[in-house]
Amino acid sequence: MSPAIERQTLPHPRGATDIVIGVDAIGAAAESFAAWAAGRTLFVLSPAPVRRLHGPSLAPLIAAAERRVEIEVPDGEAAKTVGECHRLWEAMLERGGKRDSRLLTFGGGTTGDVGGFVAGCFLRGISYVQVPTTLLAQVDAAIGGKTGVDLEGGKNTVGLFHHPAMVISDTRLLATLPPAELRSGLVEVVKMAFLLDPPLLERVEATLPALLAADARALVPVVAGACAAKCRVVAADPEEGDRRRLLNFGHTLGHALEAALGYRHLRHGEAVAYGLLFALRLARARGLEAAAAARLRALLARFDLPPLPALEPRRLYDLMRRDKKAREAGMVWVLPATLGRGVMVGDVRRREVLAALDAFLADPFGE
Repeated sequence: MSPAIERQTLPHPRGATDIVIGVDAIGAAAESFAAWAAGRTLFVLSPAPVRRLHGPSLAPLIAAAERRVEIEVPDGEAAKTVGECHRLWEAMLERGGKRDSRLLTFGGGTTGDVGGFVAGCFLRGISYVQVPTTLLAQVDAAIGGKTGVDLEGGKNTVGLFHHPAMVISDTRLLATLPPAELRSGLVEVVKMAFLLDPPLLERVEATLPALLAADARALVPVVAGACAAKCRVVAADPEEGDRRRLLNFGHTLGHALEAALGYRHLRHGEAVAYGLLFALRLARARGLEAAAAARLRALLARFDLPPLPALEPRRLYDLMRRDKKAREAGMVWVLPATLGRGVMVGDVRRREVLAALDAFLADPFGE
């Protein structure tokens, strides 16, 4: 095995997901993929921009399928609608899809979300593989079996757990990403590293320029480290009953910011970065050391985040209460207790959150 290739396995209640990460991960995974796809109809879902940029890269994988059906999906969040799923299911039926057909998602996190949901529901579930083409998808969205689409009332509000058979994360595919997209993906790495893997946080701090330059080899240990951290959590809590909620660090406010801005002004990772900064305020009030909070703020300051527009705290609070991650008893905040350890906190009063939001919106990087 090439030193630039790492292999991991995520066990889950219905089997296991094989994860291949590295420079030319597609080539390294070709033999296993061929065994999975041999003799089957393979539906390939991808947005047009991804197919134009990277379509030839799939050749080592899709050659093994007996029949290939390529279906274009919208790029970005526009793909994640019930109507789009209906269109895809109808197209798969018309093209002869069967219970043992296969599906391949080739794109970013939204492509994986909708493709996994389509696979999980089509004929009560068919097997699928993800080849993520964004850093955010490679380190987070493609791992763990979460699939879903959006409703007007919120993001990922309809979905299911349906784990892919494989995730093939080829870091060469990241070379065409704009810096803002790489930054967005790295926020998810920072989120996991701060709570679960301090040595990974050190690596990001030390190699940030190379990571933002999409250095394929520099990205391999970072993608692998983030995947390993997430796999440990998901294996222990596959359907987010308890510990898996630690992965929601930064997402309570992050999702509210995305919704408030109509999913336009901020990328997902950028919204999560602001969510992390806000969570630090609540954590400091509960004993998080000032040095740990300052370290995370300093790292995120290097990400050159776009500024927040004017926002109304009460509107954000209402959106947070409606988020799918909330429980009947109210919001549960994921907060760092110390560097390397997070806790779930459910007793944060509305008054405290609104006061913290006022201060945060005035100075997001303040203490």
